[in-house]
Order: sequence, then structure tokens, then C-alpha cells
Amino acid sequence: MHTPSARYLPSAALTVAATVTGSLIWAPAAFAQTPDQSPAASTMPTSRAAAEGGGVAILKKDAGGDVLAGASFTLYDSTGKEAGSGKTDAQGQLIFQDLAPGVYRLKEVSSGSPLHDVVADQDVIVTPGAVAPLTVIDPFKPAEVTLKAKDDKSGKLLVGATVNIGSGDKTILTLTTGSDGTASAQLPINSRTGSDFWLQQTAAPAGYALYKPSKSFTANPGDPVIVTVTNAKKTSSTTPAPTSSAKPSDEPTTVPTTPGTTTPAQGNSTASSSSAPSETLAGDETAPSSTAPTATGALAHTGADATPWLFGGAGILLAAGAGAVFAARRRTEDDGHSIQD
Repeated sequence: MHTPSARYLPSAALTVAATVTGSLIWAPAAFAQTPDQSPAASTMPTSRAAAEGGGVAILKKDAGGDVLAGASFTLYDSTGKEAGSGKTDAQGQLIFQDLAPGVYRLKEVSSGSPLHDVVADQDVIVTPGAVAPLTVIDPFKPAEVTLKAKDDKSGKLLVGATVNIGSGDKTILTLTTGSDGTASAQLPINSRTGSDFWLQQTAAPAGYALYKPSKSFTANPGDPVIVTVTNAKKTSSTTPAPTSSAKPSDEPTTVPTTPGTTTPAQGNSTASSSSAPSETLAGDETAPSSTAPTATGALAHTGADATPWLFGGAGILLAAGAGAVFAARRRTEDDGHSIQD
């Protein structure tokens, strides 16, 4: 029984390979024939190889188009048995040949580079008498980004800070800090020299003001990167209640009164702040409720107009004065008569 072997294919035979980023592509319409070789103990005549089996030719590249050497691959048949294994050469090439026709499973074991990830397993088809070209494009390893939100004064890690991270005009992911004040995720990288990103906070932790500036940072393939936002505590925005312009006093507060409108009751009692004094007036008059308005010059809380009283008092005074004058004149006349007699 002839054992399938892994051999390197000249680069000219791989120029027809189909290319898809991060995957293995079978190109059934494009075949690359194995080069003619002289008969040897370890090889089969070309005609016999074409009659009995075929092969798979691998070209390994990264997303930037550079060939990658040292990538390890293993090929499995339909029963899961290993059919061959090998590594890419300096030109990124590896060929499995002398394979029985059928469907095989190709697994990339290692990318051979600290900057690159491996692709997912994929089926390939081996056709009798032909070597199928296959281009494998390894993606760059993602960067591990860690977000930290801190108090701008104490440096305390804060819960509930939300940010968007993107590149160009596209938002790639959204992170929110958890109970430890941090959040982590993977960022896709498209260059071996790293990729540029921006960060913008969209929600601040409770009780803190939003961090408005946009931050820029660069992340390299497979490397960790830490970005930090700092938030300041919100200042109180409450408006103080208006205060009275009157000077403070130790005296109890009383209802203001208009001078001349109240008359204190007999004794030493005074008007209270909650009710007006009640007084007994002549006749059957009683004091009205303290809520009734009083006019300036009226008797205290009676509702009576002071004008009649004033006129009455004035009349009495005039009458008394006239009587006194008349009595004085009468006395003078009587004294005169007495002298004459």
C-alpha cells in the first residue's frame, strides 16, 4: 500500500487558488497539476499517480497578503483517520498528494505566528489525477481590550459606565462596567502593526457627570490594551429657598395691626396672634369677628364709623364752652350791678 505524502508545490502551480479571508476554499474549476518527476524509490510514475489519486496544495497568507511560513496542518479522511500532516515552507506552501479520491477534513493546528489565529476546520475534495489548490488566509489575533471607569478624585472603580468603541465611522462594540468597575472584550485587528480605535462614553455611573471627550488608542494583534475613563461627581443643582428680608427677632410673631384700630381690653390682657380682642361697648353692641376688616379711624372692632362720635363730642364741648362763657358774662354783669348799688 502506498502511503500519502506531504510535499511542497512550486509557486507557479498555486496562482489559480481561490482566496477567502479566514476560511479554506475548494476551487473545483481550477486545477494545478503536480510537476513531472523522474522515477525514484519514494515516488510513483506520474501516470500511475494520476490514475490512482490526487492531492491538495495549500498556500498560506495573512489578511495583509503576506505569506506565512511554519503553519501546521493535518488532513483527515472520511473515517477520521489522519491522512497526512506538514508545515508550510518559506513561501507559505504545503502539498498533500497521492490521496485517494474523496472528501477530506483539513485542520490548521497552528498558525506558526504569534500575531495570527487559525481558521476553522473545513472539508476539501480530492479529485483523481489532480492537485486542488487551496489558499488559507489567517486572521490577525484579536486584541483584548479592558475598560476601566474611575472616580476622578479618589480613583475608585465605578459601576455602570457605558462606552462605545469603534473605528472610523463604525461602532464595533459597546461595553458597560460591572460590579468590579471593569469590562472586557476582543477587538478585531486588520494589520500586523495594529489598528486605531476611538472610545466615547454614552452613559455615566449613577451620581456622576458624563465623560464627554473622545479617546483614541491603538491595539496590536494578540496584545492586551487598557482604556480608562474618569468621571466627576455631579454638583448639587438645587435652588435655595427664598428667605425673609426681616431681621430675626426673639419676640413671638403676632398679627400686624394698624395703629389706632385696636383698643386693649381692661386689665393687662393683650391681643393674641390668632384672634382679635373683644370689647363690651355701650348698649347692646358687640364686637364683630376678628376676620371683619376695620376702617382707619373706626372704633376698635365695632364696625361703627367714628365720625358721629367725633361730631357729638365736638358739639358737647361747644355747648359746654358756650355755657361757660355765658355764665362768666352773667357773673360779670351781676358783679357790676352790685358795685353800682
